[in-house]
Amino acid sequence: MMGQWGGFSALMPVVLASGWAILVLVAEMFSSSRRYRGVGWLSIVGLTHVAYVACCSAARGGFGSAIALDGFTVYFVVLAAALTAVCVLAALDYLDLTEIVGGEYYPLLLFAFVGIIVMAAATDLIVLFVGLETMSMAVYVLAGIWKRDARSNEAALKYFVMGAFASGFMLYGIALLYGATGSTVLAEIASAFGAAPPSNLALLGMGMLTVGLAFKVSAVPFHLWTPDVYEGAPTSVTAFMSTAVKAAGFAAAVRVLSVALAAAAGHLELVLSALAVVTMTVGNFVALRQTSLKRMLAYSSIAHTGYLLVGLAAGTTGAAAAILFYLAAYGAMNI
Repeated sequence: MMGQWGGFSALMPVVLASGWAILVLVAEMFSSSRRYRGVGWLSIVGLTHVAYVACCSAARGGFGSAIALDGFTVYFVVLAAALTAVCVLAALDYLDLTEIVGGEYYPLLLFAFVGIIVMAAATDLIVLFVGLETMSMAVYVLAGIWKRDARSNEAALKYFVMGAFASGFMLYGIALLYGATGSTVLAEIASAFGAAPPSNLALLGMGMLTVGLAFKVSAVPFHLWTPDVYEGAPTSVTAFMSTAVKAAGFAAAVRVLSVALAAAAGHLELVLSALAVVTMTVGNFVALRQTSLKRMLAYSSIAHTGYLLVGLAAGTTGAAAAILFYLAAYGAMNI
């Protein structure tokens, strides 16, 4: 019985964030357009509460090693909560100025925050995929929440189509890794690769999984959606996508590469190094040719992805720690 409750306590940040998202959704249902600010402030209270509870929680795992509440998870919960809270503050006036009518804005941000927490805490590839889709579905809608703006509608459609395509790659990669190792738990995949070199099936699964993660962090050549979506989405949503969503992608990448694929890192080192070099080069040089501020910032974000990929290519504990601190500084600069 105690083990069951221990597993449940590992889910506490996710449960609390989901509860606050539902509470904000209900509060929005009974508010008029003049009281959306109150819903926004309620969202900030919820984010603060989740971050505080995560910081006070003891490290533990649960649900058959599918999720972990460790220092890595707590770091990303606090980082994502801070970035989401700033995006909420930015939206308080922005929604009024742009006359975006939709109190669902704040609940969607919180549901995306739930997906980010699941991605950071996941130690199983299936749970990671569930978190990714939870976050993505909310962000798809947020990108097109400016219903009267054609660019916002176009951004949402492009992001949805490209996102679904990348999710297919990622899910197929997970299926191939399961076929090669017999498990989707990161630690068990690492044990399988430590006992024997990865097979061709496993290498193909690793490659497809890398493609899915590369899309979420806007690595070249999987970046083509980024400038159009960043330009068309409302500015406060663009800020959220370029900080919290990107942090979630790297949280998943660091967890997968440093645990599940650590023993097979040699097979990915050249690929990640090439992605880093190409992403830095394309992002910086193409940014110089932009005449739109938001498109220029989108390519700048792509270039920063290249810098972060250098740490993933190095594959060391120090490099992973550098990625965590860089994400915090990057989020602060972009907000």
